[in-house]
This record gives sequence, C-alpha cells and structure tokens, in this order.
Amino acid sequence: MSVRHGSVVRVKETVARYDDASRARWVNEPPKRPGRTAFERDRARVVHSSALRRLGAKTQVVGPADVDSDFPRTRLTHSLECAQVGRELGAALGCDPDLVETACLAHDLGHPPFGHNGEDALDQAAAAIGGFEGNAQSFRLLTRLEAKTVRDDGGSAGLNLTRASLDAATKYPWPKRAGSLKFGVYADDLEAFGWMRQPEPDERRCIEAQVMDWADDVAYSVHDLEDGVEAGLIKLDQLSDPGAWHDVRAAAVEFYLPDAGEAELDAGVRDLIALPCWPAAHDGTLSSLAALKNLTSQLIGRFCERAEAATREAFGRGPLTRYEADLVVPREIRVECGLLKAVTAHYVMNREGVAAVRGRQRTVLRELVDQLYATDGGALEPLFRPTWAAASDDAARLRVVIDQVASLTDTSAVIWHRRGEHR
Repeated sequence: MSVRHGSVVRVKETVARYDDASRARWVNEPPKRPGRTAFERDRARVVHSSALRRLGAKTQVVGPADVDSDFPRTRLTHSLECAQVGRELGAALGCDPDLVETACLAHDLGHPPFGHNGEDALDQAAAAIGGFEGNAQSFRLLTRLEAKTVRDDGGSAGLNLTRASLDAATKYPWPKRAGSLKFGVYADDLEAFGWMRQPEPDERRCIEAQVMDWADDVAYSVHDLEDGVEAGLIKLDQLSDPGAWHDVRAAAVEFYLPDAGEAELDAGVRDLIALPCWPAAHDGTLSSLAALKNLTSQLIGRFCERAEAATREAFGRGPLTRYEADLVVPREIRVECGLLKAVTAHYVMNREGVAAVRGRQRTVLRELVDQLYATDGGALEPLFRPTWAAASDDAARLRVVIDQVASLTDTSAVIWHRRGEHR
C-alpha cells in the first residue's frame, strides 16, 4: 500500500510541473473526482473512445489473409504497445506518464481503413478540399468528431482534452503546405489548433510529442518485424548474412533513411545481427518463440535507453517537460530502427501480389466516397447526418463523407462498398 501511495505522490508532483495553461481545456469543465489529475482524465477519455475501439479492426501490417492465426497486431494493439513504450520513456525523462500515454494511444485514431494505402486513396478523393492526412484526422477526431463534450453553441469539442495532451498527440504541428506531405490540421480545424498551440505559435514539437513519435517508431519497427517473422514472411536465417541485406538497405534509403550513406547502413546491419539476442532462425517452437520475444524486448530497451542517455547528456538530470528540452536519438540508433522498418517494407509490404491488393483497396474507398456522396447524406451514420445537412457547400459536404469513410474499419468499408453497389 505504501508503494502505491508513493507512486501516486510522484504522479502528483509530476503533474504540478505543468502550468494552468497546459492543463486547460478548450471548453472549461469542473473536476469530476477529487484527487484525479487532468491527464488521468485525458487518458481515460481516449481509452473509452469509439475511435480507439475501431482500431481493433484495422490492420497494422500483417493481415488475417497473411497467416492463419490471431497473432498479427492490429492498429489497436500497436497503439497499446506504443503507449507502454512511450509511458516508460517519458516517465524516465520526467514527463507526466499519463500525458505521454494519452498521446501514444491517440496517435493513430485518425487512421483510415487499409492503413497508409487508405490514406493515399482518401487524399486523392479529398484533393479538392485540402486532402486527407491521418494525423490531421486524429486531431479532428479529438477536437470535433468524437462524441464527448458539447460547446455552448451546440457544436462538438470532441474529447475536450487538455492543451498539453492535444499538443503531445500532434506529430506535425503545422497545416498543409507546399513541400511537405505530412501535416497535422485541416483548414477548418485551425481555430482549435490555434488555441492548442498557445503560447507556442511556432512549429516546434513539445518533448512529449517527440517521445510519442519515437515510441511509435520503436514499436512499429520491432513489432512489425516480429509479426513478419511469425507469419513466415521474414526469414531470420537469411538476415543473419550481411550480404542478404542488399534489398533491405535499398528500401531503407527509399522510404526511411534517404540521407543514409552506404557505410553507416553497413554498420547498422552489422550491429544488429551481432547482437547476442539476434536469433539465427525461427521455427515456431517454444524456444524460438521465446527467442523472438527476447529480441523484441532487447531492441526496445536498446532504442529507448540510448535515447534517454543521449537526452540526459544534452539536457541534464532534471525533469524535462513541454518545451524545456528535445528528445535526442543517436544517429546510429535511428539507422538501426530504419533498417528494421525496411525489413518489413521489403519482405511484407512490397512482396509479390500486394500491389494488386492495394489497388483494389484504393478502388473500394474512392468508389465508396462517390457512393455516399450520391445519397445526399441519407446513407451516412446518424452522427454525420446533421453535419451534412448544415454544410454550406459541396466542399463541406465532401469533408463529411471523408470523415465517415475514414471512421470505418477495414471490414465495414468493404461491406459498405458492396451495399452501395446494390443500392
């Protein structure tokens, strides 16, 4: 009991380092339970949200068609694992752990059906109204689409999270602009975005957002590798030979490490396969499964401990919160992480037959947008119909349809598309 009490005291002390502006909400709310922190409330709101539950039916990388088991991760399990990694790293640096966990849980809420492939399809469908971006959609969900808090004018404030939690969940704190494919807010959400960024109007990210982003990279690189191995798509015995990484190195440069030189890529490969925890092979037996789990654990520890040490070396031992510091990840660790992501990209995402599947998925989403728009709002879920009715022009109505399609799971998108074909 005393241990729990000490833990609670430490959490209260951590929260106290965040000022009133950090704990403010867009719509003012009274506290509901004595002793409960603002960031604990934020975490609970995301955990209980419909958007988080829907991630359970959205594919991460390896889908059910790839392997006959329930092993592969979904967007939900990825978010939970990202949250665990981020919470521990954030706490080690002095960030509020509930705040960082909230950001990690929320980072993929705007993820549409079919992953990044779905993002591309909806971006094309929404080209005339500013495009589609999963991170901007996450912000829209948190501040508008998710049902929790209603403003005085009858509009939605979404989950009405604190300023610090919204900021921590924002990977790209800027609107769409030339020269950048990634952005964090649509034009019609700028009012809430501007409130969130006060008093930091520039494009710097708070350290909690940087921890979330690194936790996402770590979880993605390590766990997707694990899923690919378990599915039989990635062969560890092949990767034990540095010469077998040629195509992986090429994928790393193309997708994740465009400025990486040949020497540092080679060094990254050698360092990874020289790790004592790197298994020579995998055959699905108890011992090989344990070895694979040990690999994921050791890699996560390696990537986070090196980032923690480098950040402490740069900014000292005190608590690091908001805009007091930046997360420092050593270059060689970023290279190793990028190489692991490239393994999955080469052997899983770019394997034979995937291009045709992706093409069909994009067709489903683009046609579904057209189908729903043609129903004059009648086929939308009740949540979206009033917004359609209140829309002032075709652009606003198209955004409502994009919001509806983005909210669907992989399975429901296919079902809705088939229904539209027979309408």
